[in-house]
Amino acid sequence: MRQDRPSLTAHRVALSRAAHQLLDDPRVLDDPIALRILGERTAHDIQANRKRFAGKFARHLRAFLVARSRVAEDALAQAVGRGVHQYVILGAGLDTFGFRSPYADTVLRVFEVDHPATQAWKRRLLTAAGISIPASLHFVPIDFETQTLAAGLRHAGFSPDEPAFFSWLGVSMYLTREAVVDTLRFVASLPRGSGIVFDYVVAPENLSLLRRMIAGALLRRVASVGEPWKTFFEPAQLAEELTALGFGRIEDLGAAELNTRFFAGRSDQLSVAGLGRLVSARV
Repeated sequence: MRQDRPSLTAHRVALSRAAHQLLDDPRVLDDPIALRILGERTAHDIQANRKRFAGKFARHLRAFLVARSRVAEDALAQAVGRGVHQYVILGAGLDTFGFRSPYADTVLRVFEVDHPATQAWKRRLLTAAGISIPASLHFVPIDFETQTLAAGLRHAGFSPDEPAFFSWLGVSMYLTREAVVDTLRFVASLPRGSGIVFDYVVAPENLSLLRRMIAGALLRRVASVGEPWKTFFEPAQLAEELTALGFGRIEDLGAAELNTRFFAGRSDQLSVAGLGRLVSARV
């Protein structure tokens, strides 16, 4: 992303989550803040432009976006059950979990990590929408050109001596491979019981013809707003790398698994097309 503006991709993701609240039934992700954070006209604009969200491409993308958030929040619930009290949302964008957390302040602290420009934009939207910031939520603005993740988190009150759970959604494909591995290495260095859910993209040349076409459309779209994809992984190779870093209990979910878990038996044809994959791993 450009240094002088918030992420356009973050806005599009938030708009898809908001549309899910209005257009899809049953909901995979119940997020009452998704519409509020985008402003008063959002619901009207979505309803007035339903065709924009009804196409096959839009439905597949929306399904993956809400499914990945649901997987992360389900895994977080398991982590809290194991005694984890720190939740880090990397590349938080307009994620709303911190404002609808079901956990008391003493049970879970939430750290939102993002670029300063995107985080400042989010705070302006929150103010405009009258959404207060709970005591359990800590903003961690980090410019990775000048500051490390570990240093930024420590400054915000994060304890590296306690286990933590991380969600890292819609980010890995925008970074260099080295940056992705460095972040995973940091999570793996934390105490036992820590974990992460993140998504990644399979190299287009290894996809079927249909999925290569979908990948091509997405690649062109994100590149057109100055946020090109840089890194791709293969599932088997990624699992080996995660194991070498110290992760265990690795679960890699593709379209088939996500559709079985969240979209079976629906009448609205909402489903995942299979471009992105989700990994859940524990230290």
